[in-house]
Amino acid sequence: MKTRYIILYTLIFMLMSISICGMIYCGGHYEGLPQYTTEINRLLISISDGWEDISSGEKTADGYGVGFDYAVTDRSGGLIFASKEGISTTVSAATSHYDIIRDIEKDGEVVGRLIVFNIYEEIQKSGRKKAAAMVGGMSLLMLSVSLGYFILMKKRVVEPFGKLKGFAEKIASGDLDTPLEMDRGNIFGAFTESFDIMREELKNSRQREEAAVRSRKEMIAELSHDIKTPVASIKAMVEFLELTTEDAAQKETISAIGSKADRIDKLVSDLFHATLEELEQLQVSTDEFSTAEFARIITESDHLKKIVRNDIRECVIYADKLRLEQIVGNIISNSYKYADTEITVTSRFEDRYFIAEFSDKGGGVPETEIELVTEKFRRGSNAEGMDGSGLGLYISKYLMNKMGGELICRNNGAGFTVELWFVLA
Repeated sequence: MKTRYIILYTLIFMLMSISICGMIYCGGHYEGLPQYTTEINRLLISISDGWEDISSGEKTADGYGVGFDYAVTDRSGGLIFASKEGISTTVSAATSHYDIIRDIEKDGEVVGRLIVFNIYEEIQKSGRKKAAAMVGGMSLLMLSVSLGYFILMKKRVVEPFGKLKGFAEKIASGDLDTPLEMDRGNIFGAFTESFDIMREELKNSRQREEAAVRSRKEMIAELSHDIKTPVASIKAMVEFLELTTEDAAQKETISAIGSKADRIDKLVSDLFHATLEELEQLQVSTDEFSTAEFARIITESDHLKKIVRNDIRECVIYADKLRLEQIVGNIISNSYKYADTEITVTSRFEDRYFIAEFSDKGGGVPETEIELVTEKFRRGSNAEGMDGSGLGLYISKYLMNKMGGELICRNNGAGFTVELWFVLA
């Protein structure tokens, strides 16, 4: 809360308090009672002169034009006249009310009494009403000022603080996209811009961190794929050398190389598995790509030489070379592992798509499992007891979708077929 607001409110409060006290004090000093001595004497003379008519009722004691109320009684206390109701009409009542009592004399004899009403009580009552009105008015005014100040503080302090609190909660929960509304008019206005700059910096820092993590995971996935391909070739060569070598020492060495290659393959698989959950972050960049290069990739990926036919028609498609190498490697590796038969690769055109089919003769998978083999961590029942993570076709399907194409699996009667649909350029 700014100091000037506190000082302003204090001054207003003090001025109002002084004003109230002064009004009440001044209101308590009532004017003195009117002095009607001359008027009373004249009234006494007038009543005395016309007493016979007044006492007999032939004439009223009213009409003398005096500025006060009074009552006239006879000598025995009987009421003859009262200028208004509610005033004292007996000596005892007049005495208790501090009224003026004067004798009415006629020829030196007291014939009655004049009771002049004392207006002191009415003056007091009127003064109390004025004081009450002043106190009530000033209290209402002070209440209005206090309420106005409360509303001002709520708008300038409480609500801005609530916004800052809500903004901090959003930041703590990870929402770095919602900006803080700028308002230099409130007490925290100087901080709002700094808070929003902090949010921007946190957002940029998080984006840089996410980009770094994504880049690292992509690198791990790519290295894992690139390492597995030559390791598979080494294992194939080891198997060939074991079959063609007769020397026992050489066989032992070749066997050791094979076991090390298996160990490397498992370590790479573990490394690859550690990043599987976030492989959807892999970036795909499609461009025009010749199917002649596609045919070369297929040939290089077939290190066991299981492909007996590689019929890829010439055209231009949209694809990402690096991701296409991963897809082909996954499909051929799956065929080696689960079918271990010869592979045929054929192609055809359909509408605006180029379709490449990879088919083996390994018996396929149950029809109820066709839709499942492309899901994460899912494999066909024919894969029981074999190494694998159930991610090769899942990743391949994901990459094909990112390139604008599709991956479709089906049984071909003798085995399993994977179709790759590419958009024609």
